[in-house]
Amino acid sequence: MSKSDFKSRFSGSYFGVVWAVIQPLMTILIFWFVFQVGFRAQPISNVPFILWLVAAMIPWNFFADAIINSTGAFTSYSFVVKKMVFKIGLLPLVKVTASFFLNIAFNILLIIIYTAYGHFPGVHLISILYFNVCLFAFVTVLAYLISTLNVFFRDTTQIVGILLQFGIWLTPIMWEESVIPEKFRWLIKLNPIYYIINGYREALINHTWFFAHPRLTIYFWAIIIVIGLIGISFYKRMKSHFADVL
Repeated sequence: MSKSDFKSRFSGSYFGVVWAVIQPLMTILIFWFVFQVGFRAQPISNVPFILWLVAAMIPWNFFADAIINSTGAFTSYSFVVKKMVFKIGLLPLVKVTASFFLNIAFNILLIIIYTAYGHFPGVHLISILYFNVCLFAFVTVLAYLISTLNVFFRDTTQIVGILLQFGIWLTPIMWEESVIPEKFRWLIKLNPIYYIINGYREALINHTWFFAHPRLTIYFWAIIIVIGLIGISFYKRMKSHFADVL
């Protein structure tokens, strides 16, 4: 179902799934051109700006794509929810997995780019694997919450889209966290996606292991558990009304 869902996004277009690669790649290139060429951004953390940028953009692209895609998990499969004997609780997972296919390809591209610049991460690829697990878990628990809400409040998709636009600028993806006064930096770290993006950069650039920040790790997984409990409880309470609403 995830494979079919992924292909259906581009059905009827001439280039098909190639657009799934071109669109996020163009986004990265635009940001690179604006900051590197336009604003003449200097190397950050002793690596070219493009390496610093893609280490954050690639996990963010999966996060944003999976969240938008999974918001309509139940509404887009309304025929399954209404007419078939099926474990509809799998539908958010289907949507997240469909987005994860592309994330795998972009992580391979990320490794190729770093290798081309002479920064092959070596054994720290284990850390990248760990942060992909974190990212998948974070998106999945959010998916159950927002996809359930979207059944009853169809404006959820538009609201999520707006929040993601704010999110990409409020998260230190295109800017360094050092521009924020040190006493306020803890506010940035409250954002769970910061843990993943910072982890990517530290693993790829500084060759830091994923367990280097135990407090952030505990905080991140605590947030996952809390959101997961809320999302699944909300889903279980409301799923009996799905067929009537859809």
